[in-house]
Amino acid sequence: MPETIQSVPIWMMLVGFLLMLGPLVTLHELGHYLVGRWCGVKADVFSVGFGKELFGWTDKRGTRWQIAAIPMGGFVKFAGDMSPASEPSDEYLALSPEEQAQCLQSKTLCQKTMIVAAGPVANIIIALVIFAGFFMIYGKPVAVDPETTNVVSEFAESGSAAQDAGVEIGDRIVAVDGEPMSNPNEVARAVMLELNSELQLTVERDDQLLTIPVTTRVIEEADQFGNVSRLGRIGVAFGNAQLKFEDVGPIEATGLSANAVADGFVMIVTGIKQIIVGERSVKEMGGPLTMAKFSGEQLSLGVTEFVYFVAFVSINLAFINLLPIPVLDGGHLAFYAVEAIRRKPLSPRSQEYAFRTGLALVLSLMLFVTLVDIAKLPIFGS
Repeated sequence: MPETIQSVPIWMMLVGFLLMLGPLVTLHELGHYLVGRWCGVKADVFSVGFGKELFGWTDKRGTRWQIAAIPMGGFVKFAGDMSPASEPSDEYLALSPEEQAQCLQSKTLCQKTMIVAAGPVANIIIALVIFAGFFMIYGKPVAVDPETTNVVSEFAESGSAAQDAGVEIGDRIVAVDGEPMSNPNEVARAVMLELNSELQLTVERDDQLLTIPVTTRVIEEADQFGNVSRLGRIGVAFGNAQLKFEDVGPIEATGLSANAVADGFVMIVTGIKQIIVGERSVKEMGGPLTMAKFSGEQLSLGVTEFVYFVAFVSINLAFINLLPIPVLDGGHLAFYAVEAIRRKPLSPRSQEYAFRTGLALVLSLMLFVTLVDIAKLPIFGS
């Protein structure tokens, strides 16, 4: 545990939360809106937040742009979108042909798929742009001398899984599970999410490559704010290998950024799997209070750390929205996939039941993570 745990004022948490969530949700909905407009669909309402409108205006296309009272999300209401299943209703059928042509229901399956997918795609693009920007500004870390990088210099005093498995001082770790490791940070990232898991370490010893199976151990680490994380470790320390930051161009930065986004998705999937199988506690989940706390903490560290945090939250929003749960974008896409296979949509009754089930699931999950948040408050001894 850190000797001194920093605390962040509540006002900074609120500011950080709004600065993080507001732009991400707005750009997510803007993705839906722009692709919908490109496909000829009229938007009745573009709302930042939910609930009662605080202020707004209507543009020349008839779209009402509004700021609502509850800054916990947002939405775009397209013309004719009169039911959860977005199926033609009596109201839609009563419209004139010209009005129907501007409705979501009148568009092809491909167009509707693009409109729905545009929101999560916008979140992925946000993360790609942020990561690519960082790579272009700071460069990519590379070893000054690859031959002295990832060389084991000592083992953890509390016990080392690598030492017990047969790794020796002077071995150079060149790969983990077949993935090449170019610097110590890559080794740490490859190990940290693996809890009590067997990894295949490829080490270079006396000009020979050896593959050594190592089972990770779980440790708990606390950051400067007192947030405790359970991490996988193999119990090794590396020598002071020097790293330098090498300039990269837009194309290479985009490739590195895509890898970072892919790593983010892998981390999310791995974390969810570990919670399901019991390797991680549900206490590691978080709702709006946890997000506000983390937002304020990252904001207190500076703009760079906060923007980096926003990129990872954007990846999370994309992942959540792509889950095949009715009422989420992924649920709509799942219905469109079924329609493409069956050559006809599911019945409105089936879709209605599915959306009610999905809504109940999402609300239950929101209630659960909020209760977890409340249980973490200091008044409950957390």
